[in-house]
Parts: sequence; structure tokens; C-alpha cells
Amino acid sequence: VKEDVCYVTRDFYGDMEVARRKGEGNTIVQEYVLPDYTTRRRGFVRQPGGVAPKTSAVATTTTDEQCLRLSNERFSIPEILFHPSDIGLSQMGIPEAIVHSISQTPKEMHPHLYGNILVVGGNTLFPGFYERFVAEVRKLVPDDYDVGMCVPKDPIGYSWQGGRLASDNLPQVSQAEYKEHGHSICHRKFVKAQMWEP
Repeated sequence: VKEDVCYVTRDFYGDMEVARRKGEGNTIVQEYVLPDYTTRRRGFVRQPGGVAPKTSAVATTTTDEQCLRLSNERFSIPEILFHPSDIGLSQMGIPEAIVHSISQTPKEMHPHLYGNILVVGGNTLFPGFYERFVAEVRKLVPDDYDVGMCVPKDPIGYSWQGGRLASDNLPQVSQAEYKEHGHSICHRKFVKAQMWEP
């Protein structure tokens, strides 16, 4: 459902006003038809009133369908990424967390880090995420720093790919080595590779 109907808004309160309207004045509302797992394995989006969009692979609709009518939920759910306090979490949003993390590094690194923000994960695929994210970070960063953000082609698998590449270069301890030398072999190999301080 999230993948098909949610989006990140640049004007939360404006979209909330539109979502409160009735009838055709509400351009945000959509219906999501849930899969029944007998004829459909994936749900689809349709406009209120039962008309599936022409791009939908599902041409037929039946009366026993289960539908979710989504209005302000479409943009309120992704809003939590930027303002977790909306649901009672006393945490920073993603832009604040990035600025806080960068502020903990040496000051001479700040321009380079703000210019090279890599954002990964499935939520980066929300329509409007990139624009809103850059705007929110820009508000928090001093004007003399450029803000650059990169979203990889596959933001969902990118972290895994990076971890896999990093693990190829890590020292390894075989079971036979561990049985022969015990935990000291780990200490020797990893300290030798300067993975952490002894």
C-alpha cells in the first residue's frame, strides 16, 4: 500500500486542507483495492467510485473487494520521517539527525559531508522525497555550505551491496584457526588489519 499510494508533500497543511474537502474537491483521496490472493496477488489503486486507472493491470472489479480509502494518510505516514514528534516520538527527523551527525565531526569536514549526503532505503522512493529532503536539510545548514544529496539507482539494496563489498576486504578467521588459537586469533588478525584499536 505504502509503495503505491504514499508521497512526501512540500506543503503539509495545504494538502491537509485539500484532504478535508468532500467530493471532487478532494484531489488527494484514492482507493486501494487489497489483493484477494485467489485472482490477484497484488493490490491496485483506483479513483473513488470504482474506476481502476488505465495503467492498472487489473481490468475487472467485483463487489466483494476490500478497499482502503486513503486521503491524508497518503502524505501523513511519510511525514513521520521528517517530524516523528507528530506521533509522540521524541526523536529527530532524518534531516535533523544528519545535521546532528555531521556536527559531531571536525569542522573542516563539514563542507565535504554536507556536499555528499547519500540517502538509501525504500522510503527514498516516495515521490517528492528528494525535493523535500534537500529543502529541509538546506534550512538547517549554514548558507556557506553546499548541500548535495545522492539517491542510488537501487536505494533498497545499496546498503547491502556496500556491506558485501566491505566484507570482501575484511580479515577472516576460519573455524580451524579459531579451534587452534582461540579468541586471540581474532584479536591478532583484526588489530593487524587496524579495524579497531587494541
